[in-house]
Amino acid sequence: MKEIKSVAIFGAGAMGAYFSTRFFEASGFSTALIAKGDRFSRLEEDGIVVNGKPYKIPVVNPDEESPFDLIIVALKHHHLLDATNDLKNLVGEHTILISVMNGLDSETVLGSDYGEDKILYAISVGIDAVREGNSVTYTKPGTHYFGEPSNHQISERVQLVQQAFDRAGISYETPVDMMRMMWWKFMINVGVNPTSAVLRAPYGVFQTSPEAMKLMETSMREVISLAKAVGINLTDQDLQEWVTVLKTLSPDGKTSMLQDIEAGFKTEVEIFCEKVVQLGKTHGIPTPVNQTILRIIRVLEQNPHPL
Repeated sequence: MKEIKSVAIFGAGAMGAYFSTRFFEASGFSTALIAKGDRFSRLEEDGIVVNGKPYKIPVVNPDEESPFDLIIVALKHHHLLDATNDLKNLVGEHTILISVMNGLDSETVLGSDYGEDKILYAISVGIDAVREGNSVTYTKPGTHYFGEPSNHQISERVQLVQQAFDRAGISYETPVDMMRMMWWKFMINVGVNPTSAVLRAPYGVFQTSPEAMKLMETSMREVISLAKAVGINLTDQDLQEWVTVLKTLSPDGKTSMLQDIEAGFKTEVEIFCEKVVQLGKTHGIPTPVNQTILRIIRVLEQNPHPL
């Protein structure tokens, strides 16, 4: 097996900053951020700051580079379709692509452009990163789950990424049923991201308010019903496992959607509540909680700084 030596991260938000600094600080890797235009200039000039430490990670223009061994995609969903073509020079015969994006669809988008044989599925759980400008802070790095859709036998490319994560000091697991894990994270994101945005609530509110916790849980239970309809076995126990993780997060930590609402940015509600509503219509399953939260988020997006 060829060892992973070159790593590129597409996206320098909270997740991109975490992964890029872990690989940048580890020995034996050539690490770079992918960017173009103004974003390239800003990253090259200002760098990123993680937990108070400044980093000047090399920035590469994708139009001018050759393939990397590993590419980690950490974009917002609404940037993905326009950005996938930017990877065309960076994906070679042996490149491994991992998306740490939210939702259920980014692997399909990347796979349609570059081939399913290039894609590993991934989710991140328990990282409480908060981004302000080019600065990211976190108290818990979380655990990062990745693998083939099924991992009864560990493939060579999964082994390569496991070895790379070990060298970079990244905590990971490779579950046997990765698709179930994808739906578990989808349930989490649907539950806590939109509800935190409409309540303007950091994690501490969910840790202390039974009403906030109930709203999150009822939203998640709509996902559990949908998962069963598509053959994924999620249960209330899976919901409680997330609650256990939630209680360990920094009370001041904020979901990505809450951070977007506070900054007046577009959210990823289309891959959370809107996806649930669409799947509910497809499978004849009512999703009133997510329908209501979707409407509230749309109003907040249109009025980013209400009086």
